[in-house]
Amino acid sequence: MPRPIHATIHTAALHHNLERVRRAAPDAKVWAVVKANAYGHGIERVYEGLRGADGFALLDLAEAERVRHLGWRGPILLLEGVFEPRDLELCSRLSLWHAVHCDEQIDMLAAHKTQVPHRVFLKMNSGMNRLGFTPQRYRAAWARLNALPQVDEISFMTHFSDADGPRGIAHQIETFNEVTQDLPGERSVANSAATLRHLGDARLRSDWVRAGIVLYGSAPDFPEHNAAHWQVRPTMTLSTKLLAVQHLQAGDTVGYGSRFTADGPLLIGVAACGYADGYPRHCDTGTPVLVNGVRTRLVGRVSMDMVTVDLTPLLDRGMQLGTDFGFGSEVTLWGSSSHGAVLPIDEVAQAAGTVGYELMCAVAQRVPVVVDGAA
Repeated sequence: MPRPIHATIHTAALHHNLERVRRAAPDAKVWAVVKANAYGHGIERVYEGLRGADGFALLDLAEAERVRHLGWRGPILLLEGVFEPRDLELCSRLSLWHAVHCDEQIDMLAAHKTQVPHRVFLKMNSGMNRLGFTPQRYRAAWARLNALPQVDEISFMTHFSDADGPRGIAHQIETFNEVTQDLPGERSVANSAATLRHLGDARLRSDWVRAGIVLYGSAPDFPEHNAAHWQVRPTMTLSTKLLAVQHLQAGDTVGYGSRFTADGPLLIGVAACGYADGYPRHCDTGTPVLVNGVRTRLVGRVSMDMVTVDLTPLLDRGMQLGTDFGFGSEVTLWGSSSHGAVLPIDEVAQAAGTVGYELMCAVAQRVPVVVDGAA
């Protein structure tokens, strides 16, 4: 039989989270952001759960083709636009909408021969300082686009740098609104954090919200708020089983580098998961994990194929080794245990010094993936 580790994608949870976004932004259309292969979940695996969105937003032309091949006939937005002139030919053939964030992309459009004008989203650099025209140059870029026969409707977009933190969005939204206030067209400004935290702000008009991490059950402003606070459910569970149980005595060490030393008798479990599966090597003693739905902790260093976990909390509940747990017991690295407990991916990411986004995207190809209709 195959190694017991696997990732489960929860279709019903994806649908639930999409509906949560709709409740937060009832007057806006929703882009389901499926960049990075749907944040590591797999575009084909999430499609059924997210097909109720108004459009799909992504970066890669090949991913856009995959969404079309799934049968999607609605809007698809390239969030970074095109990278070379011939990309516009595929935009024409697949009816893709695309961002325009630099003069070079406008030049490509001006030279593009097409029968059907393109729908574009003109991006403003309102303070993020990655992509987009500065406020001072934004209206000139709009005028150039508006004069092109290759361009149909022009929409407006920007991206917030601090929607998830104390600085907030005021410094950016005021600039964006001042520059675009009398220009005709739809606006797309709110990402996951802005959608949940700031759509009550009267200055924030967003005809399209761009729902990314919130769709996948992670809190966009963790640790200030967790997923339960925002009423979203985990859409990916990484789980495995115990391969062995070891009885330690005081002074015994665990794993490479002897990073953990038992200070008394200790029962530990060895689980089939390691950094070659995409589990963060930076996780160390204390990282949360579930065994048969009981919350416990990692002990020692993560190795390539195995982690070791403290089984004391199971004993503290009166559970018996060999009867209630042992070889083959379920280990949940993040997500939903079959016993009903949930381990938020954000907590594991925090222990690794990173964010839930990275963990989702980093699950290795050797990990089998199954799709579950249950949340």
